[in-house]
Amino acid sequence: MIAATPPPVIAPLVPAEAGPSVSAALTDAQVSVTTRFTGANIVLYGAVFDPQARPSDVVVVVRGPVEPIRIVRKVRVAGVWMNSRPIVFEGAPGFYMAASTRRLGEITGFGTLRRLGLGLSHLTFAAPLEQRVETRYGVADVVVSRLGPEYPLYRRAVVRLQERRALYSADSTAVRFVDRGLFRAEIDLPAEAPTGRYEASIHLFQAGQAVSSRKLTLSVEKTGVERWLYLFAHQRPWLYGAVSVLLALVSGWAAAVAFRRS
Repeated sequence: MIAATPPPVIAPLVPAEAGPSVSAALTDAQVSVTTRFTGANIVLYGAVFDPQARPSDVVVVVRGPVEPIRIVRKVRVAGVWMNSRPIVFEGAPGFYMAASTRRLGEITGFGTLRRLGLGLSHLTFAAPLEQRVETRYGVADVVVSRLGPEYPLYRRAVVRLQERRALYSADSTAVRFVDRGLFRAEIDLPAEAPTGRYEASIHLFQAGQAVSSRKLTLSVEKTGVERWLYLFAHQRPWLYGAVSVLLALVSGWAAAVAFRRS
C-alpha cells in the first residue's frame, strides 16, 4: 500500500515593508530667457514617504551647465601690480545651489558630502592638467597650467567670484517642511544664469545616511529673437561677424549724414 503524500504547505507571501523614499517636482521645468529676463524664481516641492515616520533631512542641489571660468591673479612686476595671464577651469558648473534643512555637517559626514558633492566646500570641478599656451580669437594668450599645491587657492577664488555674481549659493535653511512629510525649496536664477540643461538632485537623509534620492531636469533657453540671434552667432560665426560689421558701418554712415544735415 502506497501512502499518500501530503500536499506541500505554501506560506502566504508577506510583502516586505517599503523603505523610506523621496519624491519631488518643479513648478516650472522650462524657463524662457528674453531681453526682459531679470531672473526667475522656481519652487521645488516634494514629499517624504516613510511608514515609520523617522526624523529626516532633505538636501537639494541644483547644477547648471558646465562652462569655462577664467581666473587671473595680481602679480607685482617692477613695483607695479599687474594681472597675470588667466588660468582656465573647464569643468566648473555655471550655476550651483545647495539647499538643506539644516547645516550639512549636522546631516551627514565628510565622506558622504564629498562623494555626493554637497555644498560649496565639496563642489568639484576639473583643474587644468597640463601646461600650454593657447591663442584665442587671435589676440588673447591663455595659459592653462598644472596648478599643483596652488589649486585650492584658485578653487576658492572661483567659488568666491561666482558667489558675488549670485551664481553659487548655499543655504542651510532653504528647505523647509511645511507639513508632515511635505517640504519645499526655492531656486533663484539670476539674470546672468547660463542657458542650457540644469539638474536638480534631491537627497533624503536619515541618521546620517543617504537613503533615497531623485533627479529632476530644468531647461533654461533663449526664446524669440534672442534665440535666433544666439543660434545665428554660434552656427554661422563668420557670417554673423560680417553682418555685424556691415550694420555698424551703415549706422555710422547714417549718423554722419544726419548730423551733417542738422
